[in-house]
Amino acid sequence: MMDYRRMLEDIERETLAPYGMKSSDTRGRKHPEDPPHFRTEFQRDRDRIIHSTAFRRLEYKTQVFVNHEGDYYRTRLTHTIEVQQVARTIARALRLNEDLAEAISLAHDIGHTPFGHAGEEKLHEIMEGKGGFEHNMQGLRVVDYLENKYEKFRGLNLTFETREGIAKHKTSYDNPDRLPDEFLPDKSPTLEAQIVNLADEIAYNAHDIDDGLKSGNITLEQILDSVPLFKELYEKASHIKDREKRIYEAIREFIGMQIHDVIENSLEMIKRAGVESVDDVRECDVLIDFSPEMREKNGILKKFLYENLYTHYKVIKMQEKAKRYIEALFNVYMENLKQLPPQFYAMLEEFPPERVVCDYIAGMTDRYAQEEYARLFYPYTRM
Repeated sequence: MMDYRRMLEDIERETLAPYGMKSSDTRGRKHPEDPPHFRTEFQRDRDRIIHSTAFRRLEYKTQVFVNHEGDYYRTRLTHTIEVQQVARTIARALRLNEDLAEAISLAHDIGHTPFGHAGEEKLHEIMEGKGGFEHNMQGLRVVDYLENKYEKFRGLNLTFETREGIAKHKTSYDNPDRLPDEFLPDKSPTLEAQIVNLADEIAYNAHDIDDGLKSGNITLEQILDSVPLFKELYEKASHIKDREKRIYEAIREFIGMQIHDVIENSLEMIKRAGVESVDDVRECDVLIDFSPEMREKNGILKKFLYENLYTHYKVIKMQEKAKRYIEALFNVYMENLKQLPPQFYAMLEEFPPERVVCDYIAGMTDRYAQEEYARLFYPYTRM
């Protein structure tokens, strides 16, 4: 029988850049497994992530707007799919491993709490001095332990490179400061992991403009007055008379411009660095990045979104309510741990109660957290 995996590995060696991560060169998995027959190791990672419970739950986890506020707003799942699409485009253009970039993209938010950054901030505050909480590390905990559907091991048993990409995911809002020694904290991750950092930023900047306008929390006039880059793209689409279609065209052009900038600038950075292998990449600073000019333009946009959307009074009210949900849930479980579901109660034999309760809450969707709050605090709510 033909060994399709080896054929795919041969294609990688023939087509990927010398500094692209080849699946045949993976550092492997924590628990040895027979290699897949019809997929590469990174394709197996991708498929395991897609079939995980934590990935499905992203459908009902918040980006900026809480899940019940409207079906047309992005969720963690739709955001993740957008990141995946951008990452694959950049990886292909740079002749890097699309499968690895895709796997990391699909898992990059898998450790996020309900209620977006508000939930993460509250769990970080609660867990201070108790091991802390950071969503990259929680994502690792999900794929290394909390997913539990295989007979021979806990977790998904992903490759080192995918796990490293989860641990080292870094944007303006994600900046892990403590990494286990296992992940080479003094060295850069693969270029595929670095791509996901930029793809994440491109995706959330674009869809936060879109969702902010749809919500009415920001207006087109505000953006045009404050964000020169968006004004340039909106005026370029002046031939489109329908306002909504013109906005969509500007956002589409924004995404394309960002991707093009990352590709062109990164190619130049890679060339200047003279890297010829993945080991060379690990010894360099970041090699996948926006140009300085685009970074400056993006800074203006992010400042606008922070001042006008992320700190809009309606968003703040929802975030503060979310923090109260998280704190109340945490406290009531800690008062009587027997309220935990059996699979989490059993974890108390291995982990401190604060960590187990934290794991349970972090895995909740927005909707489930609100329903659980009602079950615990409203006397006539069914169990």
